[in-house]
Amino acid sequence: MDTKTPNLDASDEATKLPAPLLPERHPQHDLFICDVADAILKDMMAHMEHPFYSLSKKPETNVRRYEHNGNWIEITPSVKGLATIYDKDILIYCISQIMAKLKKNEEVSPRVRINSRDLLVFTNRGTAGKDYTALVEAIDRLAGTRISTNIKTSDEEQYDTFGLIDTASIRRKHGLDGRLLWCEVKLSDWVFNAIRSQEVLTLHKDYFRLRKPIERRVYEIARKHCGYQDEWRIGLPTLLKKTGSQSPMKRFRQMIRDLADYDHLPDYSVTFDAETDMVTFRNRGSMLASSGAEAWEGHLDGDAHIEAKSAAPGWDTHMLEREWRSWLGENEIEPKHPPRHFVKFCKSWYEKRGRP
Repeated sequence: MDTKTPNLDASDEATKLPAPLLPERHPQHDLFICDVADAILKDMMAHMEHPFYSLSKKPETNVRRYEHNGNWIEITPSVKGLATIYDKDILIYCISQIMAKLKKNEEVSPRVRINSRDLLVFTNRGTAGKDYTALVEAIDRLAGTRISTNIKTSDEEQYDTFGLIDTASIRRKHGLDGRLLWCEVKLSDWVFNAIRSQEVLTLHKDYFRLRKPIERRVYEIARKHCGYQDEWRIGLPTLLKKTGSQSPMKRFRQMIRDLADYDHLPDYSVTFDAETDMVTFRNRGSMLASSGAEAWEGHLDGDAHIEAKSAAPGWDTHMLEREWRSWLGENEIEPKHPPRHFVKFCKSWYEKRGRP
């Protein structure tokens, strides 16, 4: 991955600015990361254009509610605060373990046993006592965060409420140090069903090396919207809205300018035009190399497109074919019946998005 260092004046050099990325604390560890927040919310939050994880290191206890085009989502934290973007590391770890089993055709369960040290190594964290304590606090916030939303289908409106994890068990070693041995979490049906449906995206292994919450969130947005495209542009006000940052526009503009100056995000380079307030993400071409995924290169006959037009009326089926092929590559899927699989993909696309 290319990392560009901004031009520094003498005063900057004197302060010895930190490297943009955190060091690899466990360099021998190899990662395959699947992000459930991006995956499950790529359908729901594409309409809301808002996240539900806190970007603050201070506890957020206010209820968040977002509305867009008749859809709404409400996030209610516990008294211990809203789940943070760092707490989500636990979910990333769990999804990665389940995905690995699914690829081996092994049985999976919403209950995931976590070796505490393995998780800390996986997420590029330290392994001191405070890191184990932080892990327990993160589980509490994940279990306490509740999500409510409406889902409109034709003339009906459905109301759902759910959590990120339903239950958690923690085991400590007896004695003076009280060392955390392992914990077990039960993922909510909402999360587990998304994994079983393989509604996941692959993240670059350097995701856990990003220092700031806003950097992680901006990377997720780029990963979701730019994907395999050469580039993707977004206005600064919209990007602020999608990140969920509580920073004022002036401060947010400076954060994005700094991000563009360092240009250290995995997978995507970032440029910022201050005159138009436009942010451009350009694909570095590193995703296929980092994930080992290759898009399916087989041929679809014309009949598949005819059926696809009926499954997704109004949509350009050739565009949907490109989306489908990219999705197959991201998830390393070799379809047994490609035409049938493509039509099913188009049907699901239409059910979630309606007409263009």
